[in-house]
Amino acid sequence: MPSLNMEGPYPLNEKTVDARVVLEEAAGNYALGFVEQGRFFVQYIGRSDTDLNRRIKEHIGEPYSYFMFSCAANAAQAYQKECVNYHDFTDAGNRLDNEIHPSRPEGYPSLRCPRCNT
Repeated sequence: MPSLNMEGPYPLNEKTVDARVVLEEAAGNYALGFVEQGRFFVQYIGRSDTDLNRRIKEHIGEPYSYFMFSCAANAAQAYQKECVNYHDFTDAGNRLDNEIHPSRPEGYPSLRCPRCNT
C-alpha cells in the first residue's frame, strides 16, 4: 500500500481545516477520501501552490468526508509530491477521481514529473 506521507486523516469541515492547516498562504498537498474501519481510503490527490487551507476548503460539500495534508516549501516541491502521490496510487491500481495527471505550476516551465517526465 503506497504512503502519502501526510498528516491526518481529519474530518473535512471548515473548523477542522482551520484548526489543522494553520500556515497562511502555504503551498502544499492534500488527499481526500473516506475512513472505513480506521483506514483512510484515497479518492483524490491535490495541491495548492499558494494557499493550502483555502484549497482544501473548496472541496467541502463534495463526496469526501476526510482529508490528509502536508505543507511544502514552494509550488515546485508541492507539484513534485503531488506527482509522486498520484503515480503511487494510480500505478498501484487504485482508481482516483483525478481525471488527468497533475499540471505543472505557473512559473516553472522546465519542471517535469519525477515519475513519468511529463
